[in-house]
Amino acid sequence: MKSRLLLILFAITLCLSTVSCVSVRVKPHKEKSIPPGQVKKVTGSKSAKYYTPGHNK
Repeated sequence: MKSRLLLILFAITLCLSTVSCVSVRVKPHKEKSIPPGQVKKVTGSKSAKYYTPGHNK
């Protein structure tokens, strides 16, 4: 009787401990893009106009 009660209490404790676990998802930070002037320097271009977000043609 006593061992059965302990087994039931252990099972309830085990169930409650697994149910109470919380997992949190963290959104990754956006990668920062290189500024147009730096891309111009890397590629050796004469103008940074082609590397700006609004001028990609």
